[in-house]
Amino acid sequence: MDNKLYNRTRVKYRIRKKVHGTILKPRLSVFRSNKEIYCQLIDDVNGVTLASASTKGVKKDGNKVNQAAEVGKTIAAKGIALNVGKVVFDRGGYLYHGRVKSLADGAREGGLIF
Repeated sequence: MDNKLYNRTRVKYRIRKKVHGTILKPRLSVFRSNKEIYCQLIDDVNGVTLASASTKGVKKDGNKVNQAAEVGKTIAAKGIALNVGKVVFDRGGYLYHGRVKSLADGAREGGLIF
């Protein structure tokens, strides 16, 4: 296995031991690829995705960091529509920097609390 992927997987599982989403306070999970960024609001108790957003559904203006902020605002709007105010942030093993931080800031700006 690739060393970088192996290390991220280890960090991801270490985070997931502590982070758990419910229907009232779902987990905001982030996945980052080279081209896109995806996020989901997940209820771990029932094993369902409540809402999702990605750069595929958002207009592609600006750089990837700005696009990630738009995705954060989109998921916040979907969460607010589902009466979700608070979430638990799951950075998915990525560093809280760059696009992941921008998505989190966009979600906070959109009204989610975490």
